[in-house]
Amino acid sequence: MSKWHLIIDVALCHNCSNCFIACKDEHVGNDFPGYAASQPLHGHSWFHVEQTERGQAPMVETAYLPKSCNQCADAPCTKVGDGAVYQREDGIVIIDPVKAKGKKEIVSSCPYGAIWWNEESQLPQKWIFDAHLLDRGWKEPRCSQVCPTGAIQAVKTTDEDMQHRTQTENLRVLSPEFGTSPRIHYRNLHRFTHHFVGGTVVGDVADQLECLEGVSVKLTRNGEPAGEATSDIFGEFKIDELPDDSGEYTLHLSHQGFEALETTVSLDKSLYLNELKLTVQT
Repeated sequence: MSKWHLIIDVALCHNCSNCFIACKDEHVGNDFPGYAASQPLHGHSWFHVEQTERGQAPMVETAYLPKSCNQCADAPCTKVGDGAVYQREDGIVIIDPVKAKGKKEIVSSCPYGAIWWNEESQLPQKWIFDAHLLDRGWKEPRCSQVCPTGAIQAVKTTDEDMQHRTQTENLRVLSPEFGTSPRIHYRNLHRFTHHFVGGTVVGDVADQLECLEGVSVKLTRNGEPAGEATSDIFGEFKIDELPDDSGEYTLHLSHQGFEALETTVSLDKSLYLNELKLTVQT
C-alpha cells in the first residue's frame, strides 16, 4: 500500500511562509466533517517554520525548518483517546473532530508538540495532510503546491521505496530517538542541527598576502578523521555536518611550497576562524 510522505529540503526553504499561509487559508473558518473542524485564526500553527543561524561574519548561514504533524507510522496519538485518533491506509493520521471532543490528553501524547488545543471548540487539532483535498483528487497538499522553491515535495509511495530513498538521498527525520517512524523526511537537515568550521587560508607570496587555492584542510578528533575540504579560489574552506557535541578538534592545513599548519579548535558552535596564514618553505 502506497502512503503519503513529505520530503523537505532545508537548503531550499527561504521562509516565505507560503506553507503556513496556505494551511491557514484552507482551514481557518472552514469545517471539513470527518476530517477537521475549523482552525483558529491566531496562535494555532498547524504548519510553521523555525529559524537558526550558524557561524560568524563573513561566513554566516541562516536555515529554516518547516515543521508540522509528522504523520508517524507508529503515532503515539493513535494509542490514546479511545479511537478518536486513527491512521488511514494511506498513512495520514486523522483526529476525529467529533470523537475527540474534550479529549485534551491527546495533545500531550505527541512528542513533537504538533497537536494543538482549540479552547473554543474543546478539540485537539493538527495538520491533516489536506486529506480532504487528496480524497477529491488533488495530487498534493497545499503546502507543497504553493512552495516557490520546491523545498516541500509530497510523495505517495511504499514504505520500502521510501526507506530506499532515505538511504540513497541521505534523508533524515526529526528526533528519531522518539521511535515513532515519521513520514516527514528532511534533506540537508544538518544545516539546522549540526556545526561547521570554516576559514580563509592566505600565504606570503612575493612579500604579499594572497588567498591560497587548493589548500588541503583536514579535521581530526582524537586522531580519527572527522572531515576534510579544499580551499577555493578565495582561499575559503568549510567542513560541515559536525555533531552538536563536537568538542575539541585538530585542524591540519597543507599546501605545496608552504609549511604545514596545525591548530586546535573547540566546536561547541559553528566557527569561522578568520585568516589562517601559511609560511613559505625555506
